[in-house]
Amino acid sequence: MIIREAKIEDIKQIQIVRNSVTENTLSDPNLVTVADCIEFISVRGKGWVCEIDNQIVGFAIADLKDKNIWALFIDPKFERKGIGQVLHKTMLDWYFMQTKENVWLGTDFNTRAEKFYRKAGWKEVGKHGAEEIKFEMSYIDWTNSQSN
Repeated sequence: MIIREAKIEDIKQIQIVRNSVTENTLSDPNLVTVADCIEFISVRGKGWVCEIDNQIVGFAIADLKDKNIWALFIDPKFERKGIGQVLHKTMLDWYFMQTKENVWLGTDFNTRAEKFYRKAGWKEVGKHGAEEIKFEMSYIDWTNSQSN
């Protein structure tokens, strides 16, 4: 397993992973364009990928502009191997080296993602739109969770 910074050349594989998930699916895969991905990994923030045998099997993207986790997705065939935890830690360590401001994310209710974020120490702060739960992570909470 290799965790590395995402590159523009990775976007095709990133989109394959994004469209393979069974939870938090896109209503229309065309909603997230190549241009969106380029902007999020090179202008607004940064992304990371997990490679196994030269195949991208997971990715994470943090958005500094909106102080948001834009994406954290794992190919379902590679779930439950710790990839999400490593990408999550890499992304949040980087985020909090850039800023001490809270970061937020939205995810569907009653999903494995919701359980993942709760276990990782994210705090529920309400709803994001009508369909998602909104979580926040503070610098202090992240720092404390890493020293335990």
